[in-house]
Amino acid sequence: MSHSTIALALHGGAGTILRETMTPELQAQYQLGLQTALDAGYAILEAGGSAIDAVAATVSSLEDCPLFNAGRGSVFNHIGEHEMDAAIMAGNNLACGAVAGIQGVRNPVQLARAVMEETEHVLLIGQGAQTFAQTQDFPLQPASYFFTQQRFDQWQQALQEGRVQLDHTEKKFGTVGAVALDIRGDLAAATSTGGMTNKQFGRVGDSPIIGAGTWAANDTCAISCTGHGELFIKAAVAHDIHCLMSYKGLSLQEASDLVVLEKLVKIGGEGGLVAVDAQGNISMPFNSDGMYRACKSSGREAQVLIYK
Repeated sequence: MSHSTIALALHGGAGTILRETMTPELQAQYQLGLQTALDAGYAILEAGGSAIDAVAATVSSLEDCPLFNAGRGSVFNHIGEHEMDAAIMAGNNLACGAVAGIQGVRNPVQLARAVMEETEHVLLIGQGAQTFAQTQDFPLQPASYFFTQQRFDQWQQALQEGRVQLDHTEKKFGTVGAVALDIRGDLAAATSTGGMTNKQFGRVGDSPIIGAGTWAANDTCAISCTGHGELFIKAAVAHDIHCLMSYKGLSLQEASDLVVLEKLVKIGGEGGLVAVDAQGNISMPFNSDGMYRACKSSGREAQVLIYK
């Protein structure tokens, strides 16, 4: 089916650095990181490329930016290592792939895509996912590649305070993600994260869980979530929005607002998401102080936003 509308929305995490501690220089850096990723994905859509290629490129760009808790900017776990999770999903056939607890892979979203395209599985974890990465000739990066002073300092502080940190001291939920609609009318979603600072026991959040943090189906929507992962898993957030649209006939905005601003709030689930539907409508609701986000669609100017 030929389609004239293209659309892309992305996020770089919810519960942003508080406005009063955000410097103009840092804000400019975040905005540049978001804009760069938006441009990378949108160029693919404009050239007639697929939604899957667009979300993979967008998320890879965010993974390569040390400001965001994914890929290069991933947080430290309890023992000073980086464990990353990612997922990707195609709306036209529900094909999906995900990885959890992986180390050393520069772009976890690309490994998730390899799981989708090269295996019969959906989710690979830990050592098995590492072995798979090697069979696919993914170049592994040394630990130094993932080192950022800010994340190291956060980890040291969390160790001293003996707690798990949701990324920044201001509870920033660091995840990156993107959703897209391509010229063929296909939807896709991808999400990637470094998880929680000082996390222990192989914790996995909602990002790599299909139906919780990531979802795409051509008849309804594509969703990528960011927030307190445990609560997003409990609420099956991404799939719940799909259900409200599919079974109750709610619009994308109505469904995503209901889940993020009401259902999640009731159970104490802080965060937000980016979403796009089959018509190219974009929704970016969040119930935290802010959410690093950007979007662009046919006939509409690009938006790059941090606060409400």
